[in-house]
Amino acid sequence: MKFELKVNNVRFVGHPTLLSSRGLKETNSSMLFNVVFALQAQADHSVVKCYYDLSKRLGIALRHEEKRCGFLSSEIKVMVLTHDEIATRCEEENACSENPYEQILKKSSLARDLKSAFNSLCTSGFVDLMINKWIQVSFCLPQKVHQFHKKGFIMNPETIDRCLDSLRPYHGILLLIEPLDLLESLPADASPALRRLIQMYNPLKSLQTLAADSDLSLAQVFQLTGHLVYWAKATIIYPLCESNVYVVCPDALISNQLMEAFSDQFPGLSLLQIISEFSLPTSISQKLNPLNQPQQQQQLVKIIIWLLRHHLLLQLHTYVQYMPTDQGRNTLETLSQEGSSPTGATENDSSWSLSNTPKSTPNEMKAERSMALPKEDGLFEYRSDNFPIPPDDIMLLDRLCRFGYFDGGHHLEEIMYFENIRRSQLLQILDKFRDILITSEHEDPAIALFYSQHGSP
Repeated sequence: MKFELKVNNVRFVGHPTLLSSRGLKETNSSMLFNVVFALQAQADHSVVKCYYDLSKRLGIALRHEEKRCGFLSSEIKVMVLTHDEIATRCEEENACSENPYEQILKKSSLARDLKSAFNSLCTSGFVDLMINKWIQVSFCLPQKVHQFHKKGFIMNPETIDRCLDSLRPYHGILLLIEPLDLLESLPADASPALRRLIQMYNPLKSLQTLAADSDLSLAQVFQLTGHLVYWAKATIIYPLCESNVYVVCPDALISNQLMEAFSDQFPGLSLLQIISEFSLPTSISQKLNPLNQPQQQQQLVKIIIWLLRHHLLLQLHTYVQYMPTDQGRNTLETLSQEGSSPTGATENDSSWSLSNTPKSTPNEMKAERSMALPKEDGLFEYRSDNFPIPPDDIMLLDRLCRFGYFDGGHHLEEIMYFENIRRSQLLQILDKFRDILITSEHEDPAIALFYSQHGSP
């Protein structure tokens, strides 16, 4: 049951909880209590929904403690009695400056818990309470906790869900805090699977590799990743490798505090100097010097991780669009129309999400895609006046076009994963058929949601 009341410019939100009396004689009596939050009337619907959820969690915890030991009833008596005593003294003395709420905070643990929850919501967005030193209540306000890199940036739960729906096994995670600090912050009864995942974490690993190393199913890793992302403990990346291309985030905010933090982490280096080196798209391989010591290469990786954690760098992926010309044309009627994908459902067939957890392998995925392909035997015709094209390359081009990879919506890393081919093979195809394959570089739409509110999958 949801409680919501708007009075002038204030919206009151809560979840009334009904509780039967603990008394043996008063069998028909009951108590209705409600933890109410006062919000601005124009608060976003997703924000209102989050506060409603927190009120519900607090209500469930208080109902449990009331049934167990009468905690809520005793706390209410303490609050009411303290308030009445001070009100009586103030009436008798006529000049009483004593604040009843300060005295209530001294005497009531529930009052202190509610104040702590309010302060936590205003400062960090995280709530972690132990009601009556027995029941733990944890809550995260995503609209608040995801503002660490850009003030005023609103990350709604719906946006996070869209990102997680676009998650693929070849993606990776980047913890926003040190793994040891995250492990220490977990409650004693935290999931053992989550602990194993954090212990095996490495930004160079994909989710699929992480699942194998942690002895977890891919579905479990997806669920745990969603949990970490929602609580702003991790973000989604493509695993770090030499071919990754990065550029400065268009709306990166570089403050004095951030520059000092960078100098503390990497003495002798300037954040502005490092950032300027990524003003144009730059790959990690371009930054690596074979004459450098291993320590210098490790430091470069640490610097990139630091920049990604603070959302100062954005990774660019290469996307391919098939554009038939006079020298390269498609004989299949279904593929010649607007140069589009042979099947409009290709992306949906390969989607990986928390609601539809991944179960098929890349080979199974290809088999599913091939079921929807046209049955014609015609191949893509291509004539080159400069050099002959090997038949194997033409067959590979034809296959990738039939599967819809060259419709501008699939980057190279995705093609490499699902087709189990090397990057060098793809680059050769792009070079040999450069007259009809147009490449472009931009961010992964799913990951871009964490950088800009204009990104969409």
